[in-house]
Amino acid sequence: MESHKFQLEFSNTLFIEPGTLVTIIQNSFLISQLPEYYRVEVLQCSDSEVAYSYQMSAELESTIIPCAGRYLQKDCYVIQVKFTNNTAGFKMSKIITYSIILLVLIGFGFLIYKKVKSDTTKQDNEAIERLGSFYFYPEQNKLVKEAEEISLSKKECELLELFVARPNEIIKRNELTKRVWEDNGVFVGRSLDTYISKLRKKLKSDNSIKLTNVHGIGYKLEVN
Repeated sequence: MESHKFQLEFSNTLFIEPGTLVTIIQNSFLISQLPEYYRVEVLQCSDSEVAYSYQMSAELESTIIPCAGRYLQKDCYVIQVKFTNNTAGFKMSKIITYSIILLVLIGFGFLIYKKVKSDTTKQDNEAIERLGSFYFYPEQNKLVKEAEEISLSKKECELLELFVARPNEIIKRNELTKRVWEDNGVFVGRSLDTYISKLRKKLKSDNSIKLTNVHGIGYKLEVN
């Protein structure tokens, strides 16, 4: 292939979750100490059409990571990685050596991911809730947006589960405190407001979601 461009092929068909692809490649590049500016393309084997792509660039406005909310259906794919710039001081022998390591790491990453996903697809599908541009995993106490994982405390997760189950509906304060704190002894008066504030901060990157305070009554998760 052309200089600074490398390709990974798979012997079996697989499905790809873009967020996982981004994470595996970022981690592999870090381990292999490869240049940090590159373009990744996932090509369909049948017609070489680009099914998904993203680019990491020195200029923030040129960095493109499309929404990772959709899975690529099970099919035959080829992953191409091309280093775009800032490789002049990086010897070609190192590029080749480290890229071989990189491709092996990516390959193992996808094999492991594929196995885990195959074993847990049914369970995960039942546990995942879509919330705007987020995926909410209540069993794992986390939100996922593109390649970013946002950890939730147990109480944050329990509160968010209640709101997700009843979007655009006012839930009274006493119901929230009873449902979340009932089994944990004495309730500290401002705890609810503190946890609501924490959830707001974690959801603030999506303008279509808003946790609003209905004065004197409770809270409502507004979802456009």
